[in-house]
Amino acid sequence: MKSKTPALLSLATSAIFAAIAASAAANPLWSNLISGERVAADPDRDYVMTEANGPWMIMATTFSGEGAEDQARELVLELRKRYKLEAYTHEMKFDFSDNVAGRGVDRYGQPIRMQYRRSGEFQEIAVLVGNYISVEDREAQRTLQKIKYMVPQTLDPEGRGQTTQALAALRKIQVALLPDDDPRKEQGPMRKAFITRNPLLPRDYFVPQGLDPLVVEMNKGVKHNLLDSGAKYTVKVATFTGTVVLDQKKVQEYEESGSRLQSKLDEAAENAHRLTLALRQKGYDAFEFHDRYASIVTVGAFENVGKPRLDGKTEINPNIHAIMRAFAATPISAPATTPAAAGQTGYKPKVVIGIPCDIQPQIVQVPQPSLSAAYAR
Repeated sequence: MKSKTPALLSLATSAIFAAIAASAAANPLWSNLISGERVAADPDRDYVMTEANGPWMIMATTFSGEGAEDQARELVLELRKRYKLEAYTHEMKFDFSDNVAGRGVDRYGQPIRMQYRRSGEFQEIAVLVGNYISVEDREAQRTLQKIKYMVPQTLDPEGRGQTTQALAALRKIQVALLPDDDPRKEQGPMRKAFITRNPLLPRDYFVPQGLDPLVVEMNKGVKHNLLDSGAKYTVKVATFTGTVVLDQKKVQEYEESGSRLQSKLDEAAENAHRLTLALRQKGYDAFEFHDRYASIVTVGAFENVGKPRLDGKTEINPNIHAIMRAFAATPISAPATTPAAAGQTGYKPKVVIGIPCDIQPQIVQVPQPSLSAAYAR
């Protein structure tokens, strides 16, 4: 077979695989499935939202004013301890002190300058819940409905004497004005909760770029091309990286002077192709895919990662689970050469035709071609 090395593939696809790899490394897709772990609720710990949370979450409510931070933290602990929900706080600051351009122009032809009625800087503390893969996540939708009807003790103004929950008084009036038979009367103080994205992640993370036509072209002709699998999900079992160069001057030097960078990618692509063929001979439904920095080998083609259960969890597809178990590395005890090494455990990767697989197989989404990417070019 002639080597199909992706020398210059699109940065958009590289970003897709980088996002998938980073997400899988920090928080693998299957880690959001069935889990027997209890939600941590340490009163001495601050559960502050980070970029690792989400990417989709539920905005439960916000707090402002004196004591907002304390009440938000109290609500997070109650949601974690009482309702077993992964809740976090996130601080937001708003500056309304500057003038803004209004509609129309003044007598000099300049844009009308306007000022907010309540100028100054304001701070709000948001409480967000969950780590969901997409906005359509079944568990996210179920949890959202539960949150709307929850009545946490933290948000009970009568029991506390006061509350810093934003617009709490207005919402109480709105509920009082509803007809007695209106089902919204049964909802709690977080009835305005909604699903949103993690604000710490860049906007581009949530914009589907699809595959650049060049990527499709560079993978065309590969016999067991992952793009031709017709699936939404697959299990990545091996990763072969080339030389990653971020300095554009060095990239140009590589292009002008030689093929050392090219040879690394050639080697990665060749290993991926050899492993794919070997797995096919062993009866596995294996595929290969190449991007600018690496080549991967995957096994299986699936429409979903599992089936929803009555308790709101997702039961992982048995076939996916079998693949992950078959290609997972074997734990081994390290030789006790020193007292510090005693009892430590290492991992021996699965090896096929002399090629090692990844330590931990990971569920990944199959990249899909996109019309929007073609128009963007």
